[in-house]
Amino acid sequence: MKSAIFLTLILGLLVSELKAQLTFEKDEYATRREKLMDRIPDGIAIIRGASEPLGDSPFTQYNNMLYFAGVEIPDAILIVDGEKRESTLFFTIDEPHADGENISLDLVREPVRITGIERYLPYGDFSGMLEDRLAGSTVIYTPFSPEEYIGENSMEKYNKFRRTVTENEWDGRLTREMQFVAVLNQRFPDHQVLNCTPFIWELRKIKSKAEIDVLRQAARLSVEAHKEVMRKTRPGVPEVKLAALFQQVCMSGGAKGLAFGTIIMSDKNHAYGHYMQYDRILEEKDFIILDGGANVSNYASDVSTTFPASGKFSETQREIYELGLFVREICQRLYRPGISLTEIGAVVKGELEKLGYDTTDRRFNLWIRDGGYNHSIGMAVHDRMQNFDRGEPLQPGFVFACDIMGKADDVTGIRIEDTVVITEDGCEILSAGLPRTIDEIEAFMKNN
Repeated sequence: MKSAIFLTLILGLLVSELKAQLTFEKDEYATRREKLMDRIPDGIAIIRGASEPLGDSPFTQYNNMLYFAGVEIPDAILIVDGEKRESTLFFTIDEPHADGENISLDLVREPVRITGIERYLPYGDFSGMLEDRLAGSTVIYTPFSPEEYIGENSMEKYNKFRRTVTENEWDGRLTREMQFVAVLNQRFPDHQVLNCTPFIWELRKIKSKAEIDVLRQAARLSVEAHKEVMRKTRPGVPEVKLAALFQQVCMSGGAKGLAFGTIIMSDKNHAYGHYMQYDRILEEKDFIILDGGANVSNYASDVSTTFPASGKFSETQREIYELGLFVREICQRLYRPGISLTEIGAVVKGELEKLGYDTTDRRFNLWIRDGGYNHSIGMAVHDRMQNFDRGEPLQPGFVFACDIMGKADDVTGIRIEDTVVITEDGCEILSAGLPRTIDEIEAFMKNN
């Protein structure tokens, strides 16, 4: 009996140790790598992690390395071999450095045991191992699109880099990823170098139960932060204090940080979709859009609320808010597997026309296209939709923002945004629990 109890304790400690090193169990990452292998049976995929920051800012890992390996170690490289059905992790960091960066020493000492990845080699062995592995006709796959952090979108990042760097006549540099592609083509001219970004995006767009559990935590923590800001909002309060409060609630509740910079828009700043200057002191007439989310274990939430600084809606504020709430209710009633966002937008269009609205008005563009400005949510705040915004039917496990936004005038806009997951028979609002109707909001702000 004593030996059985001892064994149970040891196993419990081992499981808790593994969880301390990785966000999920080893099998979760192994399944992801196996699915990538299925898409590259004729080759290997090379995924590079983020480099150590040049300054004193803390290290942040790229999403793709976290997705397939779960390790937050600088300058790591992962080879996922579709031909041999195995993976190899490369990194080099000494124990004093790792300890100073709060990186698990067990992970540094025993990466194969902790990660479940079949092989580990020092970073310096990567070039030699790659040359040996490519002795045959193996295809080389690697992401062509920019790697991303939690608050980024790879295509948005690429377009900005292209405009300001690649197409700049005084610069002309390639992205880090495309420079790697160029070097691979130079060193291995007889091998194909192909883009595996679409395969990765396709895998990441449907979340596992374990991922959804983390996303639910992030959404619920975001809800608490929104409610606390609403409690403290009144005329005379500086926006900067509300922004600081939002971050405080998220961090004290266990968040790793913010999923993105908290957006607070009031008065004329409604004209800017992502205003983060916090340069106003709230006035009696102000209508506030608060858009913010928590980062829990490198997964994002995205939630928006709209409410009056005075706690009482004006007629103009009431009219646009109720219209947005009407569209939100249609969308959330229809979310289920098998229906597309395009079809939902068509239903919204029909319902608005029944109320007598001219749906050719530009302010309805987003609502009648997809039922709102919907975007995928996961390790990135704007994960890739991968055709869900082009008529593809929704599938269970898809997590996204139901983002209903609109404007009545230059100082009166709304954003009513929830984090939603498609379930087997409908949907779950992960960010449930906020006061949403006008009566709920006014009562909540009056009583707090």
